Parts: sequence; structure tokens; C-alpha cells
Amino acid sequence: MIQENIITSPDTQRKNRIPPGQKLVDSFPVLHYNGIPKFNADKWTFRIWGLVEKERKFTFNEFTSLPHVKVFSDIHCVTGWSKLDNLWEGISTSEIVKLVNIKSEAKYVMIYCSDDYYTNLSFEDFFQPDVLFALKYNNEDISSEHGYPVRLVVPRLYLWKSAKWTTGFQFLAKDTPGFWESRGYHNHGDPWKQERYS
Repeated sequence: MIQENIITSPDTQRKNRIPPGQKLVDSFPVLHYNGIPKFNADKWTFRIWGLVEKERKFTFNEFTSLPHVKVFSDIHCVTGWSKLDNLWEGISTSEIVKLVNIKSEAKYVMIYCSDDYYTNLSFEDFFQPDVLFALKYNNEDISSEHGYPVRLVVPRLYLWKSAKWTTGFQFLAKDTPGFWESRGYHNHGDPWKQERYS
């Protein structure tokens, strides 16, 4: 089920849509730490755990059958490029958490991926209306190099927070650095504040 309305990321409404230190590109560069993981729909699962009353797991068909939204956004990579006018389709973070009871002490989320990558987000960033677990990009399945079958998209932060090949997330009481955050990247990653490195 797809909602008819497209959610517009607020940064697309800025008069100047290119953050400081960024350069506009037409292509979609491919950057990741490890190789592209193999995908098997029969074995793939999406897990929600941590500070919840009961852990949940979804098969590929269960996950992709959840209600869809579309999000129109710009994206900005910490390496210095920006790409405008991107259309994503997938499951909103606010939709998927309806399926679990979150404990009151939970304030942060750690996102995990099938290539052993992980990244951290605050509730404030994770639950923005334009954040989603994307299945499609510009009306087609996301390509393998860009995160198929599921990629978290966090349009208002640098692209390393938009984790590829996402397989679940954990609710936490305390903020814990992710993969790049523990290797010198900024813990938050706001491109408009040039939060590139710690």
C-alpha cells in the first residue's frame, strides 16, 4: 500500500540547497567500506530489539508488505558531493515502530547492516517524517551497490547515516558511537553545520 502524498524533506525547500563545502553532482557515486553482501530473500530477516517489550523479526515478504511512503529529498555525502531531487519509497520509521512497545528509557537507535556496518541515531533524527527504510529509488528497486534490498535514508544528515543493506535496529538508553563515528567521524553529521569529523 502506497500513500498518495509524497513527503517532502524540508531541506529541498531551502533557497540554497547545497550545504557549505559541498559540490553538486548528477551521478550517484558508490562508496562503502566492505563489499556488496549477497542477498537471499528466503533467509533475509529484519530485526527490532533492545529496549522493547518484545523483540520482533520480519521475513522479507513481511517487511516489504508494510505500508509504504514516498520521500522527496536531497542527499549529501561527507566526501563533498550533493545530489538533489531524489525520490525514495519504503517504510517510514514511524510506521515500523508501531509494531513494538518501546520502553521509556530508550532514547537512541543503533542501525545494523548485513555487511557488519552500524551507525547511531538519536530519537529526534530517527523519527523525522522524511526518514524511511527505502526499498525503491526513483521508482525502481534500489540497486545492490546502493543498498538493496533495504537502505535507511536520513536525508537531513550526511549520507553515512543512511546505512545500506539494513537488517534491523536496536533501541538504546545511551548513545553509542557507530562504525565511522568511532573512527573519527562526527557523532551527529549535520551537513549544514559541516559536522564531518569529531
